[in-house]
Amino acid sequence: MTPVLELTAVTKEYPGSPPLRVLHGLDLTVDAGELLAVVGPSGSGKSTLLALLGSLDRPSAGRLRFEGRDLSGLSDAELASVRARRIGFVFQQFYLLPGLTTVENVATGLLYSGSPAARRHTAAVEALHEVGLEHRLGHRPDQLSGGEKQRVAVARALVGRPALLLADEPTGALDSASGTAVVELLRALNANGTTVIVITHDRELAASFPRRVGIRDGRIDFDESSPHTAGVVR
Repeated sequence: MTPVLELTAVTKEYPGSPPLRVLHGLDLTVDAGELLAVVGPSGSGKSTLLALLGSLDRPSAGRLRFEGRDLSGLSDAELASVRARRIGFVFQQFYLLPGLTTVENVATGLLYSGSPAARRHTAAVEALHEVGLEHRLGHRPDQLSGGEKQRVAVARALVGRPALLLADEPTGALDSASGTAVVELLRALNANGTTVIVITHDRELAASFPRRVGIRDGRIDFDESSPHTAGVVR
């Protein structure tokens, strides 16, 4: 089976005198159907890594393959197409449009897919049912709790049925009960076949995942799996 992601000697640096190197030659493979946490302190390079994994940015050196396809030679438009069709994003801030209803916000996840409006609406309703918000279809963001807003954000991320879901600190703006509910939702999506990567600084949360990849100072500090899973320490 082709891995979802393959990073080989991936480096990221930004221009300056001297240049600022944020990631240092990372090697990482993520197989289809995995559920893993990327954990590290602030400034460790987690957000930069997420941008590369989601094709929001390009490596300065090294190779990054997504579903077997080398992304380095793709144009910006081609990368945008990959993101729109194959990758879903969930962020700490919900980024919901205040003037739109819940179902309209979720449907925006398909704006660049080429789907007609009726199909986008139907898919959005289905996604909201999947996250348990079928009773909030006509509500606007200011009528939702924080946990509900994050569920809408998850529904928007999965409405296009992506191969990969990237969640950046998805529980950071939530109380503990709402955060737990969102994590359980991500686990359920993974159980249905979606590859899920959660970026977090919360080591307790990361410890509950079957695979943990630690990032420190732009390098992989550890890559381990729980003993009760099929994987082993990598």
